[in-house]
Amino acid sequence: MKYVALPQEGERRLSFYLAMEEYVARHLSGNASASDFFFMWQVQPSVIFGRNQQLESEVNVAYCRQHGIQLYRRKSGGGCVYADKDNLMLSYVTSETQVGLAFNNFVNMILLVLRKMGVEATGTSHNDVMIGDRKVCGTAFYHLPQCSIVHSTMLYDTNMEHMLNAITPGPEKLQTKGIQSVRQRITLLKDYVSLSLDEVRTFIRDTLCDGEWVLSPADVTAIEQIEQDYLRDEFVYRL
Repeated sequence: MKYVALPQEGERRLSFYLAMEEYVARHLSGNASASDFFFMWQVQPSVIFGRNQQLESEVNVAYCRQHGIQLYRRKSGGGCVYADKDNLMLSYVTSETQVGLAFNNFVNMILLVLRKMGVEATGTSHNDVMIGDRKVCGTAFYHLPQCSIVHSTMLYDTNMEHMLNAITPGPEKLQTKGIQSVRQRITLLKDYVSLSLDEVRTFIRDTLCDGEWVLSPADVTAIEQIEQDYLRDEFVYRL
């Protein structure tokens, strides 16, 4: 599997990486020296919600605007996710078109990585990755012609206050019991490993990938063009 790298590092919006997945799926998958591609990314505080979700029903829009948390819709299904610079976002583009097999391949890759770190993780029938009875990694999926995209959020660390309030509708203020409730359902990888986030990122890449595919400036320009579709109010807000 090849790691997809940008020609220049720099901070991008979450929408850019969604467009990057789509570009890789449409232009590299099946046309390059590898059938599977992978990359990782981090973003400023953002909420990403599924293609069929109603924004107002899933997101505390007022809280997000107050705290500068960006809102994005993805083309895969699934639930609402909060992401920030302390999460690792994972993107897997594969020529496998069977949904179950694509999910299974991805989850097994994450399990391999975590177990090599010494973390006893398991997968669920919902394609989540668990440490004990708490989720550390969730996944979502969508098809493009002749390929599949699986993307995921790895919880290394996160801002619990933002996570709770950004994806919980309603004006009520944060209560300590709210954070405790969230912490009963999720867990943070930093609590199980001595590696820093950057070291975890390097470990994942070294474990899963056997080379890299560096995108060209022209590729980046094409991705930026696709990104515009993700930024349209008609797409984000379903106007």
